[in-house]
Amino acid sequence: MIKIKNISKSFNGKAVIQEISGEFDKGKTNLIIGSSGTGKSVLLKCIVGLITPNEGNVFYDLRNFTEADKELKSEIRREIGMLFQGGALFDSKNVEHNVMFPLDILTKMHPDEKLDRVNFCLQRVGLENVNKKMPSEISGGMKKRVGIARAIVNNPNYLFCDEPNSGLDPQTSILIDDLIGEITHEFDITTIVVTHDMNSVMGIGEKILFLYKGRKLWEGSNTDIVHSGLSELDDFVFSNKVMQGLKGKPQ
Repeated sequence: MIKIKNISKSFNGKAVIQEISGEFDKGKTNLIIGSSGTGKSVLLKCIVGLITPNEGNVFYDLRNFTEADKELKSEIRREIGMLFQGGALFDSKNVEHNVMFPLDILTKMHPDEKLDRVNFCLQRVGLENVNKKMPSEISGGMKKRVGIARAIVNNPNYLFCDEPNSGLDPQTSILIDDLIGEITHEFDITTIVVTHDMNSVMGIGEKILFLYKGRKLWEGSNTDIVHSGLSELDDFVFSNKVMQGLKGKPQ
């Protein structure tokens, strides 16, 4: 479980996120949603420690990450897996070495153990026998799956996904969403996904935080999002063509 309390962040005197609190549940896909520029990525970066909030605290299973010393922060970071928006694979490394990278820098595992773990993770994301391929030789969807394999190779307790469906076609996006959901439940991970894709919201949004102009306006699940009664959220939800058919329909 991850808990955030009164997180605020400003840049050059301009508030980007303000007094955001919430909890992200273990074993669930927790989504942070909202329009572009509303502070989703800034909040994510505050949670993972890439930037320091001006106010507020982040707790990883009751451990105060914001006020932690260097040793505790390192310990928590070793428990984190990250899927970046663009995949962020190393162009000069093949698939096998991309996935193995966290094990190289964070563990003292024997090379054979590392390879076994890499093969297990690649198999889990449906990418067998691609170890020696370079990133330039695989599709965008395959790169995202390699990114997921790398994110889980170190058995993380927490998984962060920043716009995982960016640049993907609808069919591949569903595959990636399903994979994230399956891995979350299978390994009982606390997963946080930043997205503005309503397909993802309705597909895997077990717990959702909606941000609007840097503030949290609503939280709930994908089963009650269309009944929120919040005009700002309705505008966001039903601006998506996938959702327009639901507007006005009896539920």
